[in-house]
Parts: sequence; C-alpha cells; structure tokens
Amino acid sequence: QAMSETPEGIYYAESHEWARLEENGQVTVGITDFAQDALGDIVYVELPQMGELLQASVEAGVVESVKAASDIYAPVSGVVVAVNQSLEDAPEAVNADAYGDGWFFALEPSDVGELEDLRDAGAYRELVAD
Repeated sequence: QAMSETPEGIYYAESHEWARLEENGQVTVGITDFAQDALGDIVYVELPQMGELLQASVEAGVVESVKAASDIYAPVSGVVVAVNQSLEDAPEAVNADAYGDGWFFALEPSDVGELEDLRDAGAYRELVAD
C-alpha cells in the first residue's frame, strides 16, 4: 500500500476534504487521496448547486463508492461558483487524481480566515496515520 499523497500548501478538514486557495481568491474543494483510497472505486458524486450558500462543516454533497456512501462537507463557508460537471460521467477521476481532475466544487469564501481553522499537510498526515 503506497502512502497516500498529502500535498503541502493546501488545507485539510478532519472530515477528509481538502481546500485550496486559488489566486483569484476562490477556494477549490475535493476529497483527499486518503479518503478516495479508503472509499475504493467511486461510482457517483452528488455536487452542490451553483449559487448555493454553504456553511463550513455542513453537508455539501455525497460521494458513493462500491463500498459506501459518504457525505461531503464544506471546509469553509461560501457561495458555490463552480462545480466539476465532468464527475457526472467520470467519477473515477476522484480516484485517479484527487487533487487535480477529481476536484468537486469551488467557493467564493465568506471569510477566507476560516481556512486557518483547518489542518495543514503535516497535521493531516498525523490525523490519518492513526
């Protein structure tokens, strides 16, 4: 079993979402490599609606694998400004490229400072090492 990837420079929620602050001020969200590995082959992703206001740590969608269904939570509060429609046809992108093509949605954050409440890569690695 290869070590799951946990890139530096992005933020991690205890519920296994990642949040990346983009240059345009938006926050891109997905699930971590650890999470996709634990779920197994992903067959369906339910994404939030464009324009929806999400609250931090509140359910924003669902990811289903051959093994289980798991709620996705918004790591920070904000308005959904993009959703990865390609996951409708190719949910396996989450398994193949959790931090790239497998992103879920992007938010215009209500308070970018909420990112500081999340874990950095080192703290997330400690969380999943247990």
